[in-house]
Amino acid sequence: MGNLVVVGTDGSPSGLAAVETAAGEAQRRRADLRVVYALNWPVRPMYAPLDTTPLNHMVSEAADRARSVAPGVKVTEAMVPGDTVSVLEAESRAADLLVVGARGVGGFIGMLLGSTAASLSAHSRCPVMVAREESADAGPIVLCVDASPAGEASVEFAFAEAALRGAGIAAVHVWLPDYAPAGTGVESAERLLAQAVAGYAESHPDVTVSREVASGEAREVLTEKSRNAQLTVVGARGHGGFTGLLLGSVSQALLHHAHSSVVVVRGRA
Repeated sequence: MGNLVVVGTDGSPSGLAAVETAAGEAQRRRADLRVVYALNWPVRPMYAPLDTTPLNHMVSEAADRARSVAPGVKVTEAMVPGDTVSVLEAESRAADLLVVGARGVGGFIGMLLGSTAASLSAHSRCPVMVAREESADAGPIVLCVDASPAGEASVEFAFAEAALRGAGIAAVHVWLPDYAPAGTGVESAERLLAQAVAGYAESHPDVTVSREVASGEAREVLTEKSRNAQLTVVGARGHGGFTGLLLGSVSQALLHHAHSSVVVVRGRA
């Protein structure tokens, strides 16, 4: 865990909630915080120069909000020209966590629950947290477990985050009995889940872990499990060159429908 948390903001209530969430994350990690606005305005004639004064004020106010939430955190701010995904993907290269809001008023966060959220989660070089204003302050961290490389990275992140928050983990593996290989029972799914968390549970003895193998459609089951969670962690499982395939349908569904804040963790290259 690290040295830098980056938060994208646009001055909206959701953007400011993301700033507050990011400040708390930076404080837990004893990390610095960088508040970023992606300046993606249309090209203007040379005789009509762009007045960025209101935007500078907005970014400064967001940084001040972060300082008020986490006074001990070093906070810097930046307004970076470029489209949102490119700007924040570049910022993520030096970050340990990228935080964005779930809604907004134009700019990039207004599109967050569409292609922008999927693109950031699929291409960011660090875990991406989509912060929801209504996310609970208590409850477990719901960890979505599968057997993919991204799933392993998400397990590692969830245990480290739980240790920082003093939270428990509710590890959930979802399976569909009708689609399981012949001769495969629930015991196989239970074994997969136990093996996925075993090493991390041993290295984090203070983190309480519950395990559940749930039957059903993964998107529906995990969305419901997020209802009483303070955070939901999922791997960016997927394949291919398209954003939707890179991210995976379950991760995308949770970005849209989870009741808690969501962290999407990509597997290591």
